[in-house]
Amino acid sequence: MNLLTPPMGWNSWNTFGANISDALIRETAKTMKEKGYLDAGYNYIVIDDCWSLKERDSEGRLVPDPEKFPHGMKDLADYVHSLGFKFGMYSCAGVQTCAGYPSSYDHEFVDAQTFADWGVDYLKYDFCNFPASGDGKNRYATMSMALRATGREILFAACNWGTDAPWQWMKSIGVHMYRSTGDIQDNFKSFSNIARSQLDNFCMSGPQCFNDIDMLTVGMYGKGNVALGEACTDTDYQTQFALWCMLGAPLMLGGDVRNMSEFSEKLVLNKGLLRISQDAECRVPYPVYKGRVLNTEYDPETNSWWHDYPDAGLTLFKHMSDGEFAVGYFNFAPKRGELPFIFADAGLPYGSGLGLHLTDAITGEDLGVHRDYYHLMIPAHGSRVLTAKIVKA
Repeated sequence: MNLLTPPMGWNSWNTFGANISDALIRETAKTMKEKGYLDAGYNYIVIDDCWSLKERDSEGRLVPDPEKFPHGMKDLADYVHSLGFKFGMYSCAGVQTCAGYPSSYDHEFVDAQTFADWGVDYLKYDFCNFPASGDGKNRYATMSMALRATGREILFAACNWGTDAPWQWMKSIGVHMYRSTGDIQDNFKSFSNIARSQLDNFCMSGPQCFNDIDMLTVGMYGKGNVALGEACTDTDYQTQFALWCMLGAPLMLGGDVRNMSEFSEKLVLNKGLLRISQDAECRVPYPVYKGRVLNTEYDPETNSWWHDYPDAGLTLFKHMSDGEFAVGYFNFAPKRGELPFIFADAGLPYGSGLGLHLTDAITGEDLGVHRDYYHLMIPAHGSRVLTAKIVKA
């Protein structure tokens, strides 16, 4: 598989958990086709945990739950393929899945062939109920070989939650994307902490093997399987999606796309942000600022012009193809404030005689040519993403 840019698609877990069915997957695929998600690049439809019976059949094969999936997985995969999508499923490296269903430990080659026979194009491979005596790295390598042995091209999405520093070895065993964190929840603290925890590791993410910081929760608004804590706002969701795009993380939607709000749907289909996510050079960004957020007025509570939220401000700079760059400003503080971008920190000092022609990546607004710096006031939990080109100034 020649995987050049971060995978995109939809996964059932965040919203639906165990409440999945043949009808849900067909309706989701049909909606994503009709509303332009496939055209935008979201081409994987993935069923997560709770799809099988509790016991294997007499030949040791996994069996789809006939009440949830009365037509079987091959028929469902054929339907998904007929719409132009790729079909994904779930298993686990342990002896049971996270929800207690049969899993693939010591069944790797049988299960891989079963998935291939059904027409599976993507396997999410979790890490629950793993034997204390087992070797996690070896078991992921085993499933990788089992998938290769089928002769079918199947994207291997390893999900070991960051155990044993997967960014250091997953690519070398044939994995295409690897979960590097614990599970996401539909609240600001969860997704922002998850994204920031991997800033130093994304340098090892790129073509063929991507750092996966979990499925997106955009559009859930406190409803669904991972709706824990204070529900996200539109501002939160824009920050989440912008972070995933700037970092070059896989974009696996987790909301109910059949009932997305207008804001959320426009956000995840935004061409400017998706162009950054799917840029041909596929480079990861680096921080040009990481620290406090400057207040606009003196704050008597902190006796300072700075909000007392260490590392609440983040400005990312990303090299892109065709001589373009992306700049992302992220305010993780609960108060609005200013975030800096000094061009010299990106390698373009004032003495170069050059500046940056800036454009708002989301709205397309032309922000003009600037030299030396471009600071922005960012709302609480908010973000701005710009594209930039070098010009004489």
